Amino acid sequence: MQLLSKNILENLGEQLGESFDLSSQLANLSLPHILVAMGAAALCGVIIYLVYRFFYRGVVYSDNFNILLIMITVITSFIIMTISANIVLSLGMVGALSIVRFRSAVKDPLDIGFLFWGIASGLTCGAGLYFVALVGTALIAVLYIVLHFCKKEKKSYLLILRYSDSAEEQVNSMLSGMKYKLKSKTISGEDTELTIEIKVNKNDTSEAARFKTVSGVKGVTLLEYSGEYMN
Repeated sequence: MQLLSKNILENLGEQLGESFDLSSQLANLSLPHILVAMGAAALCGVIIYLVYRFFYRGVVYSDNFNILLIMITVITSFIIMTISANIVLSLGMVGALSIVRFRSAVKDPLDIGFLFWGIASGLTCGAGLYFVALVGTALIAVLYIVLHFCKKEKKSYLLILRYSDSAEEQVNSMLSGMKYKLKSKTISGEDTELTIEIKVNKNDTSEAARFKTVSGVKGVTLLEYSGEYMN
C-alpha cells in the first residue's frame, strides 16, 4: 500500500512538473502549426470582412470596425494556441484578460453578432479545428446573406418638417392620410419642428417632396432610421 501511494505521488509530481515546464509544452507549437492556424483564422476573418462590407444593414458603415473583425479573429486564434500549450499559462492569461475593460460603445446590436462571429472563428482555429472553423464561417455567411435579401422592402425613415404657423393646417391635413409615429414636436415662436417615423420604399423621396410644395414649409429632411438614435 505504501509503495502504491509512493508511486501515485511520484506520478502526480511528474505531471505537475510537466505542467510548469513551459518550454517543453511550447515546443509542441511548431512553426507550420502556427502558420496554418493563423492563416485559417485570417481566411475566416476575410470572409467576415467581405460579408460585413457588402451586406451591412446599419445606418453608418465603419471600415475601422470591419478591419477590427479580421484582427480580432487572428488575435483570438493565437491566444487560444498559447493558453492551450500550458495550463499554468492559461490561468495567468485568463486572469490578465479579466481586468481588461473596453469602453467603446457598440451602437448597432448587429455589430455584437459580428464580433462574436470573429471570436468564435478564432477560437476554433486556435484549437486546431480548421475544418469546423471554415465550414461554420461559410454557413453563417450564407445564412446572413439569405436573411439580408429576405428583409422587407419598406424601411423606417425619420421625416423632419420645419414650418410656420400658416402651414399648420395643411401639414396636418397631409399627415392625416399617412401612417406615421410621432417622435417629437418642438414649437419655437411661430415655427414648428415636427419629427415623425414613416415607412417608405428604399430611395423613395416622394413623401418628403410632397411637403416641400406647401407654402410655409421651410425645411424637409428624410433620414434613414434604425431605432438606435431616438426613442
